[in-house]
Amino acid sequence: MELKNIVAINGKPGLFEIKAQSKGGIIVESLLDGKKVPVTATHNISALNEIAIYTYEEEVPLRIVFKAIAEKEGGKEGLSPKESGKVLTSYFREVLPNFDEERVYTSNIKKVLTWYNLLASKNFDFTSIVEVEEETTEE
Repeated sequence: MELKNIVAINGKPGLFEIKAQSKGGIIVESLLDGKKVPVTATHNISALNEIAIYTYEEEVPLRIVFKAIAEKEGGKEGLSPKESGKVLTSYFREVLPNFDEERVYTSNIKKVLTWYNLLASKNFDFTSIVEVEEETTEE
């Protein structure tokens, strides 16, 4: 399982792994219950690899935040997203000290922790996450 193949689908709980291409879209498998479902262009999907968290300096890719949580938690599940807003904000400040508290809401932190814990429960290898994506330069 690679992070680039993991997506979130607006309106559907949990995360999904892309399994195949189809004529009308893609086939994904739920990480929650293992059911495969088709996803068409009408669905709003977000690849976890493309999501970033606002900081005061720049946007930090979600994969880097996941890696920081994994290092803090030893690859195990992290803080419960059901904790209070103050606890969640304090925890997130430990993981990403310079996150923009005006643009990153408690609901965003809950979502990040929910996704992280789901991946951790599936034994995702957070050590395989690379800090910098390989960029191809066109000349």
